[in-house]
Amino acid sequence: MGAAMVTMAVALGQAAFAAKPNIVFVLADDMGYGDVQALNSRSRVPTPNLNRLAKQGMTFTDAHSPSAVCTPTRYGVLTGRYCWRSRLKRGVLNGYSTPLLEPGRLTVAGMLRAEGYHTSVVGKWHLGLGFQKGADGKIDYAKPVTDGPNEHGFNDSFIIPASLDFPPYVYIENGRVIEPPTIDQPAVKFPGFLRRGPRQPGLVMDDCLDDLTRRATHVIRERAKKDQPFFLYFPLTAPHKPVQPHSRFIGKSGIGLYGDFVMQVDWTVGQVMQAIREAGIGKNTLLIYTSDNGSFMYRRGADEKDDHVSDPTVQAYNEKHHTANGDLRGTKADVWEAGHRVPFFARWPGVIAAGSTCDKPTAHVDLFATCAELTGAKLPDDSAEDSFSWLPLFQGGDWGNLRAPVIHHSASGMFALRSGKWKLIAGNGSGGREAPKGKPFAKPYRLFDLSSDLGERNDLAKAKPNLVGRLTARLEEIRDNGRSR
Repeated sequence: MGAAMVTMAVALGQAAFAAKPNIVFVLADDMGYGDVQALNSRSRVPTPNLNRLAKQGMTFTDAHSPSAVCTPTRYGVLTGRYCWRSRLKRGVLNGYSTPLLEPGRLTVAGMLRAEGYHTSVVGKWHLGLGFQKGADGKIDYAKPVTDGPNEHGFNDSFIIPASLDFPPYVYIENGRVIEPPTIDQPAVKFPGFLRRGPRQPGLVMDDCLDDLTRRATHVIRERAKKDQPFFLYFPLTAPHKPVQPHSRFIGKSGIGLYGDFVMQVDWTVGQVMQAIREAGIGKNTLLIYTSDNGSFMYRRGADEKDDHVSDPTVQAYNEKHHTANGDLRGTKADVWEAGHRVPFFARWPGVIAAGSTCDKPTAHVDLFATCAELTGAKLPDDSAEDSFSWLPLFQGGDWGNLRAPVIHHSASGMFALRSGKWKLIAGNGSGGREAPKGKPFAKPYRLFDLSSDLGERNDLAKAKPNLVGRLTARLEEIRDNGRSR
């Protein structure tokens, strides 16, 4: 599509949504590309609601989380800036970590609030909170946190501090822990993986996703009654460990607790869709569903007998039973595609054509620029440095402003650059969990043509040294410039 046609399409789209749309962004925790039947016909996990969302909106087949692990992805979602530009260069935070969001850093919530939106977050935060300590040097849970969502653009917040396997196990509403964590939660091994730490009596692992779903759907129903657009950021706690689905889902998938938990995530999405429908706001609500990275479930060969189906303590599937990451190589944490190519569906009646598909490489950092364009906000030069608007893609076109190559980042800090069909890995391994893990910027680099080799098996780096050189220079340019927009 040419520039003139893109401009016309955007203009037509803006005419269709004269009123600022509500925006609901649902971020699953560790759901793989192959978990959803709409993306993987071999998936044995029933995902009727996500399948329906795909039919009602647009499926992005080449969408990527900014990182192969959760904290840096969440930073990228909210800031429109790759997290490796922050102080966090590898790994994730824990429940007690110092806040990662820099003072004064504009978030998508802050931008939308300035544009007249009411902004809410319900779910997993995992960006640090600023717990206060008492005179004895221990955390005083009666004191409010000093640097939570309400300090970063959200009007209302109801969160847990980090992943559900990290203490402290507490619900925090608008900066205050709602109940003292008086229980000493013991450590638990996989699948119900937990670290030892304090827990509130009212936070029960099996009920957590239901608790958050009730809260999120309540926000949708209540905000729909107001004469004000709203933004809801709903970062789920599942299917991340602890793999503890509610009892009503246990045994339903037929492939173990992980499959049951994916079913509960799908049900959760269905509850969000139902709340939007019943509130009568479906026509003016942009609903996006995606994941913060790929699945942690390993893939075993068809001849291997022991897997999660036969033994729930095994963190792997025989490929005949399930492929949580589809045909992609690796798992969560890896720079391989399974680490960061994730499910992504967007629905916006009247703007996004039902049953449509987009095969352009995208990244979750693009949420910020998208929200700015659809509300008419101007992006400051010192914000959303790596964000490009999805709006032209929603309308079936190409990027309005040519998108810079997408940068991938692994748990250990391994970089990869995606330019068209080419993927350059700037290191000599997975950078995550698959052996060899390798080291960032250690030679030899890898080069793959994803148009013909989605499984990343045929390394073309030796055959195309000039291309490797050009892509390496582009990667270094984007890293050194401090921005890609």
